[in-house]
Amino acid sequence: MTTTATQAPNITTVGELRASGHLQKPLRVEIRDNLLAKLRAGDDPWPGLHGFESTVIPQLERALLAGHDVVLLGERGQGKTRILRTLGGLLDEWTPVIAGAELGEHPYDPITHESQRRALELGDRLPVAWRHRDERYVEKLATPDTSVADLIGDVDPMKVAEGRSLGDPETIHFGLIPRSHRGIVAINELPDLAERIQVAMLNVMEERDIQVRGYVLRLPLDVLVVASANPEDYTNRGRIITPLKDRFGAEIRTHYPTRLEAEVAVIRQEADLVADVPDHLVEILARFTRNLRESSSVDQRSGVSARFAIAGAETIAAAALHRATTQGEDEAVARVVDLQAAVDVLAGKIEFETGEEGRESEVLTHLLRTATADAVRQHFAGLDFGPLVAAIEDGAMVTTGEQVTARQFLSELPVLGESELYDDIADRLEAVGSGEIAAAIELALEGLYLARKVGKDTDGIETVYG
Repeated sequence: MTTTATQAPNITTVGELRASGHLQKPLRVEIRDNLLAKLRAGDDPWPGLHGFESTVIPQLERALLAGHDVVLLGERGQGKTRILRTLGGLLDEWTPVIAGAELGEHPYDPITHESQRRALELGDRLPVAWRHRDERYVEKLATPDTSVADLIGDVDPMKVAEGRSLGDPETIHFGLIPRSHRGIVAINELPDLAERIQVAMLNVMEERDIQVRGYVLRLPLDVLVVASANPEDYTNRGRIITPLKDRFGAEIRTHYPTRLEAEVAVIRQEADLVADVPDHLVEILARFTRNLRESSSVDQRSGVSARFAIAGAETIAAAALHRATTQGEDEAVARVVDLQAAVDVLAGKIEFETGEEGRESEVLTHLLRTATADAVRQHFAGLDFGPLVAAIEDGAMVTTGEQVTARQFLSELPVLGESELYDDIADRLEAVGSGEIAAAIELALEGLYLARKVGKDTDGIETVYG
């Protein structure tokens, strides 16, 4: 969602609005014009989206230019909701509405009986209010208990009790979709709507009007309907009924990031980190997540959400902060030893295949080691670790652990004579400060262990390379 950047125009009546030269635009024209303006200016219409540049975004832009309603299909954690929320940025920042109108109608085009009556009575004195673009994007999480009244509307018994006749259109309490007139309605997890509720949306999607309990009422609604769904929901929790699916002009498949750089960018953008997490650890988490998505031990139908890696980064940051607080470190910096903390708490986010009961921890540990080894090869290719391996073979031991500070870890490193290996390791990862340097050297030691150059012994509290 966007934020208010400017003050609303100082126009308070429809007469002043006409004198200003304001022109009314249909919603789809407004979105199309604003999207084209951003593309011409070289602005990014989709801030915060990574990995969709050549796939989802071009399809979405074509759909919006065509004026189509859109449904996004994809597994959990693929950014569907974020895509939907960026659509609000394509609306005009401020738009005029009839002040006090229930549906936010344009002052030039009242559509309810009440607003039409007021327009006739007041003429150019019809009051005008200004609505910000944030108020014109409405999001609804579809749940099985959602009713027709919630989405479309129903008779309001209070209005009937006030003395209006039951057939009076002004006795209707409008639902979410009519109240979003001249705006965007986003429905998350659309298949979770009961089929009879989806049927109630058919007129909104095609004829752009509503029907409430047999009222002879046609409201020419101007709404853009967008939705998200998990493809598996077509056969599990529910499905999108065929007539409704047919009314969406565009069906777009989302996906997980195809490039490692995009995966890392998503983690950096979304994670709320309470400590410094070096880039190489974020990369390992991204590689770990991608390995899980390719593993035959993991149920790929449920997917491995980007939230897995995000929560992992937040967890190892928390582990670093805990160590720094209890051990009196000046700075909290995550290290390789903290990765196990993430594995311990994140296993429940993964759906394993039926035959993998009891092997979950083994699978996760193996895939994490694979991700770590890949990161080591990426960053340390060509470095000569001979002096460090020789020192360890001669009896030197290096101790680390969840409660071992960076300074303690660095103080126990074996002296390598004239070798500048430690400096080279730090330079490769652009490490600055004792915390980041310790994290870099610890990654190198873990890489040597995974390459079977040195041994490692751990009791769950301390880890000794030797």
